Amino acid sequence: MLRKAWRSVVSWLSARLPIAAIIEFSKHKQVPVYRGSVWYYFGGVALFLFITQVVTGVLLMMYYQPGAQTAFESVRFTVVYVQFGWLVRSIHTWSANLMIGAVFIHMFSVFFTRAFRRPRELTWLSGMVLLALCLGFGFSGYLLPWNTLAFFATKVGTAIVATTPVIGHSIMEILRGGKDVGAETLTRFYGLHVAVLPALFTVVLAAHLLLIQIQGIHEPASWEGKAESQKRTMPFFPNFVLRDLLLWLIVLNVLAILAVMFPWEVGHKADPNASAPMGIRPEWYFLFMYQALKYFPPKIFGLDGDAVGVMLFGVGGLMWALVPFWDARLPGGARNRVVTYVGILVVLGIIILTGIGLA
Repeated sequence: MLRKAWRSVVSWLSARLPIAAIIEFSKHKQVPVYRGSVWYYFGGVALFLFITQVVTGVLLMMYYQPGAQTAFESVRFTVVYVQFGWLVRSIHTWSANLMIGAVFIHMFSVFFTRAFRRPRELTWLSGMVLLALCLGFGFSGYLLPWNTLAFFATKVGTAIVATTPVIGHSIMEILRGGKDVGAETLTRFYGLHVAVLPALFTVVLAAHLLLIQIQGIHEPASWEGKAESQKRTMPFFPNFVLRDLLLWLIVLNVLAILAVMFPWEVGHKADPNASAPMGIRPEWYFLFMYQALKYFPPKIFGLDGDAVGVMLFGVGGLMWALVPFWDARLPGGARNRVVTYVGILVVLGIIILTGIGLA
């Protein structure tokens, strides 16, 4: 009965959509199989976690009330009184952290395998935009519970933005909706988090996935010069897709365990008139930048030390995003070494500074 119903649904859809052509294309699309092909799956993991974010975010929106007098109370009501509300909120928060982690891993895997090189420059650039939007999700969503840690961490984060020369204070006031963090800031961050950023993310993600389908999956450098018979591949559908779905199931179990064993705390309601508690720091994915700024002296050649640090991070981020273009200008023999050394230094710097910040 179920099989007959399923066939009827597929038949109905096939008469209206090119499902057969899509399946046929997927069967002929090949995915390289080698020792490093495990990194291919982290893009799919990030996609699954984004879907989880959307689903749990919509559920949380049904009870959330943005406002300095209502935000914290609505979150507490969801966690305490709504059936499984605490679980949905924990899954939403944990999946946000895991998604950013998966995007970072995916980015570094693409970097070290040189998958950003011609003709995949646009795929790399769209991926960098997605990473920036993920960080925007984390920054804007952190304030929404309107608890003490979120309030003062946002105050510190937006103050760092203000150190950007010329435009820093203007950007800070646009983010805050005024001179200081308050009800206007919460409203703006809520709008960014549930409307602006999801819309931008969906459009860029669609372009990113389309580019991957058009260009195919990057083949390892070790395959250069090899005959087709020496290259081991597998069909994208159903082989790769089923493996991807299996990993999604594993990630879902990990997410459920984290949400149940380590539920996210509500904290205490923010009091703008209170003094900042000790140990305020940003979330782990901003911690390496926050920690690095501590090592800059107050003045560097007459300029504010934090401003110099922000400028250096901006230039560094721009150079990282444009790696397909400056990499192409390096001598052929030097390209692999330079890119590898730069990547290793960046990874070690992030790990060390984050570790110091967490200690």
